[in-house]
Amino acid sequence: MIDTPFRRVLAHASPLVVRGYGFLGLHPNHLTYGALLLAMIAALACGTGNTAVALGSWWLGRLLDGTDGLYARGSNQQSDFGAYLDILCDMAAYSLMIFGFMHLHPALGWNWLAILFGYVLCISSALALGALCDKRCQANHDNRGLRLSAGLAEGGETGIAYSLFLLLPQYVEVLTIVWLVILGITIIARTLLARKLLYDLPV
Repeated sequence: MIDTPFRRVLAHASPLVVRGYGFLGLHPNHLTYGALLLAMIAALACGTGNTAVALGSWWLGRLLDGTDGLYARGSNQQSDFGAYLDILCDMAAYSLMIFGFMHLHPALGWNWLAILFGYVLCISSALALGALCDKRCQANHDNRGLRLSAGLAEGGETGIAYSLFLLLPQYVEVLTIVWLVILGITIIARTLLARKLLYDLPV
């Protein structure tokens, strides 16, 4: 939900991003790998209760993730493999953090497993709807390499949820339930949207 407006704001910094990363001699995929590495560090820090390192690593990694595509397009280095890699590493990053939380709060094991299951349905529905909309040649206002249907729970909201899990451990059980509800709403809303956009018979 907040990802699209954030990407629009970030796009204004595109020339600076391209010059900075270009000066360092980086390839866009280096940023994607770097974001995943930082997510691994964040997950390890989370699992050991090091909140400051977990938060810093997570959000720095998300910054790299938010600018890899921007850099790829601005430097004319975009590729289908880069788009594929970006989604793969994103989902790995989100999932790794859940393993960190499982280690930190083992009593909530079923909550964390339910969240992982929610992620499977969220990304599957987003990719499926995006691909089918492309197949029907419907307008795409997303600047990502792979079309993803927007929803209530996206990358930005996930980062906020993780930050709250880390900063408010005394409320983590309630927060995980709220996050599961948000994931559920996202899946249901996207499914209803898919029926409206793709169903061959009148709704």
